Amino acid sequence: MKLKRLLALGIASLVISTSVPSMASAATLSATDLVNTAKNYIGTPYRYGGTSLTSGIDCSAYTQVVFKKNGKSLPRTTGQQYQQGKAVSKSNLTTGDLVFFNTGGKGISHVGIYIGSSKFIHASTSQGVTISSINDPYYWKNKFVGAKRVSNFAGTTVAGSETAKPAVTYATRAEVAEAIVKKLNLTAQGNPTYKDVPSNHPQAAAIAAVTNAGILSGNNNNEFKPNDLLTRAEMAKALSNAFDLSHNSSVPFSDVSSSYWALPFIGALYNENVTRGYSDGTYGINGKVKDTELKLFIERAQ
Repeated sequence: MKLKRLLALGIASLVISTSVPSMASAATLSATDLVNTAKNYIGTPYRYGGTSLTSGIDCSAYTQVVFKKNGKSLPRTTGQQYQQGKAVSKSNLTTGDLVFFNTGGKGISHVGIYIGSSKFIHASTSQGVTISSINDPYYWKNKFVGAKRVSNFAGTTVAGSETAKPAVTYATRAEVAEAIVKKLNLTAQGNPTYKDVPSNHPQAAAIAAVTNAGILSGNNNNEFKPNDLLTRAEMAKALSNAFDLSHNSSVPFSDVSSSYWALPFIGALYNENVTRGYSDGTYGINGKVKDTELKLFIERAQ
């Protein structure tokens, strides 16, 4: 029981560290749309010189395409993009700023999009389109060169600001695993066996740890989907395990079948009054979990 409640605190800490409430006004939707567009392509493979969001793309082509889909034109290369907009300091980053890195020792060679909470989304050479921490002490922190504001977005996150009202952000499954491991000081028993998590994956040990602890697991194809966002079904399992909620198969949700894998976990949340679902009678099993939503569920489950 103590471990389960520590897990809940670990998840809650994750929520607090990435908390970004959504805005109702249309003025802030541009920043939200930019981030959501960028995240739609998580998992797209990296290909040097590539420009395809399906078969492969490089870092500057990725930022160019994402901005273009949101009405802003950028030049093709990283160096050209660095010449755009207004320079901003790391402490004043806002959602939508372009962040630049020197990864090869020969000037600016990598670019990504800042999405708030010290995170940026980019086309990584090792993982494809993914989300990383700009302050990652093992790599990105020391590679950071500068940032440029190429467009103004109302209501975006200002780094270090407690009063800013940023766009919605989400956490990937790998990031959730890493946050839980750090909070609980879990130790992985060997490398994960998922076919989509190589031993050199930055969160490989964390993924192995949460798997061994029965907190999060992969799918029937032996995939963990580390770059995918946490779904509401996965959230139900995590919270059910965290708070030792009694499994229950009685739910009124039209999208949760009697054979659905997460039925007992969703039933646990429903019968403990943690959630009543959506007004259309669904639970939203495949919906992506907003950090504010996860925080609310945790508060209700306690």
